[in-house]
Amino acid sequence: MTDVELRPYSDDDLDLLRRANTPELMEQMGGVETDEQVIARHERYLRLQREGSAHQFRIVIPGHPEGVGMTGYWHRDEGGEPVLEGGWSVEAEYRGRGIAPAAVAAMLEWARAAGETLPLHAYPRVDNPASNGVCRKAGFTLLGELDFEIRPGLVLHTNDWVYDLGAPRSA
Repeated sequence: MTDVELRPYSDDDLDLLRRANTPELMEQMGGVETDEQVIARHERYLRLQREGSAHQFRIVIPGHPEGVGMTGYWHRDEGGEPVLEGGWSVEAEYRGRGIAPAAVAAMLEWARAAGETLPLHAYPRVDNPASNGVCRKAGFTLLGELDFEIRPGLVLHTNDWVYDLGAPRSA
């Protein structure tokens, strides 16, 4: 497995968020944000982390303490039921090294250790083979395709993957 470490998202991670705001990375999320939007998202991540309703992490690999990407999960409502949603991104120059699957697996272990038992969903676009591969490698189960509103007014055609944090771990 790729050597990754997760560090809780902090005030120091605004530059990491700015580096992720590229056309290639943000195309999957509806496009590049303005700097004001990036700053607002940074503040939202910090606030939600303080409130305990979301947990974002910097993905660190040997020689790169500044981080090469992010992963995290947050609480949300799915048709009246509480669930978790997860996401991740890895900077383009570090892709293809197994970093994202290792980071997502570490994030799932962190969530389980923190006592999370709700199902954790991920919604990569159907036409994003890399992110769908991360779900498969991290042990998610594919539930099917759906049109998912990632933010008000922006609906994407995605796969719905789920990881059952409450299931007994296999030996």
